[in-house]
Amino acid sequence: QVQLVESGGGLVQAGGSLRLSCAASGRAFSRYTMGWFRQAPGKEREFVTRIGWSSGSTYYADSVKGRFTISRDNAKNTVYLQMNSLKPEDTAVYYCAAREPRRVYVPATSDDYDYWGQGTQVTVSS
Repeated sequence: QVQLVESGGGLVQAGGSLRLSCAASGRAFSRYTMGWFRQAPGKEREFVTRIGWSSGSTYYADSVKGRFTISRDNAKNTVYLQMNSLKPEDTAVYYCAAREPRRVYVPATSDDYDYWGQGTQVTVSS
């Protein structure tokens, strides 16, 4: 069982930055695909970004491309989400997720993940 704990959320003005962290338990972290999702009030959860086990493979939702950067430190069992140029529409609860290796292709934006964190609130004021 893997536990994921997000941190780093908060209140920021539009145009500001935040860095979210997601610390994972377990020894197989380096093998997991890690993703970030978000859910705004009254809306469905949506894909934000994901990073493959090798850190070389990243994918971003169009809405955050060029503003957000995902990275991972396998030595620290942690994945990060650097969020710059934040907009009020980025306001949401942000969740990290971990996926064990699959033998089949999984689309980049899929929410097929095995483990989820509890979420951290990000609020961007205008």
